[in-house]
Amino acid sequence: MSDLPRHGGPYDRGSMDSYYDRGIQPHYYIGPTHGGKRVEEADMTPEEIEEYHRGYNDNERAHNFKNWEYN
Repeated sequence: MSDLPRHGGPYDRGSMDSYYDRGIQPHYYIGPTHGGKRVEEADMTPEEIEEYHRGYNDNERAHNFKNWEYN
């Protein structure tokens, strides 16, 4: 089993929302990101919401943000 978070999972989506400066909107995807079913916060378990926030906060602490100036 990989130690990396699942692409499209709560941790991944939290870190990407931080990276792209989208703000906190807990969600994740079942299946491929943007191609699978989107699960909104109202349908997430407390553990999934916590995982999303952990991904968001870890990225905030790492200061790993999209540089919009060059792309």
